[in-house]
Amino acid sequence: MTGDRQPSPDPLIREATLDDLPAIRAILSLHGNDGPIVVADVVGPYVSHLIERGRTRVAEDDGRVVGFGAAIDAGRAVHLADLFIHPSRLGQGIGRRLLEAVMAGAERRTTFASDDPRAMPIYIRAGMTPLWPSFYVQGTAADTPAGPGRLATDDATPDELAEIELTWTGHDRTADHAHWATAGQADSFVVRDGHDVVAIGHARVRQMAPVRVVNRLVIHPDADPIAPTLTALARTGRHGGEVMISLLGPNPILRPLLEAGFRIVEHDQFLASHPDLVDPTRLIPNSGML
Repeated sequence: MTGDRQPSPDPLIREATLDDLPAIRAILSLHGNDGPIVVADVVGPYVSHLIERGRTRVAEDDGRVVGFGAAIDAGRAVHLADLFIHPSRLGQGIGRRLLEAVMAGAERRTTFASDDPRAMPIYIRAGMTPLWPSFYVQGTAADTPAGPGRLATDDATPDELAEIELTWTGHDRTADHAHWATAGQADSFVVRDGHDVVAIGHARVRQMAPVRVVNRLVIHPDADPIAPTLTALARTGRHGGEVMISLLGPNPILRPLLEAGFRIVEHDQFLASHPDLVDPTRLIPNSGML
């Protein structure tokens, strides 16, 4: 703040544009969710996609962006992707107003909440129930447990993956697959059991560290989840180094990975308006877009 100007009690809530990207990234950095681009820019393309594809709003006070929120239609639910307020403006009701703006009219809702105790009550009051912790598990590629030898992976285009997901779930994620297939040195693939596709996925790098991440994995509704997940993780780490995967609490892969030497490096909480929106054993979620 400069001079004697006081913050407005009711900042303007408006639709975000790409011109807001620097201000949004500055707020993300203050919360530790953005930083130096060491390996590849991951955050910039992600926020740009939310602005162009999702419902993204900023809170503006006297021309200054002091908060932003974004939600995206994930088919099975409207997913709250991000909600961040400038640290100097926390506790002033801005987050609640942004949440209402981006989730308006959504009956089925999901999100991932950090361990900030101020966030959880807002989401619960907005109709979402805490269901499972989400663990970000990291280890060396060489420590990945071996899956059955009969499974294999093939390169795939985003349109192919979108068509498969539409067939399996009825949800059209074409635009999102196009984003996942281009962000962060992406690798897009299918997991096959013979001629049958049993999983579809994307991998990428982390922005600030040379770690490969299973960015998202969807497993066939009738497939056993363990073998396809291990095969996708092995593909992600096929060139060696560190690999990471996010697992919802009930996922059966969590214990074998920890026993193999993987470690939990981050965690958050998955919330949903309905308990059956997500199968936690067959979805390796992208926390921003489900």
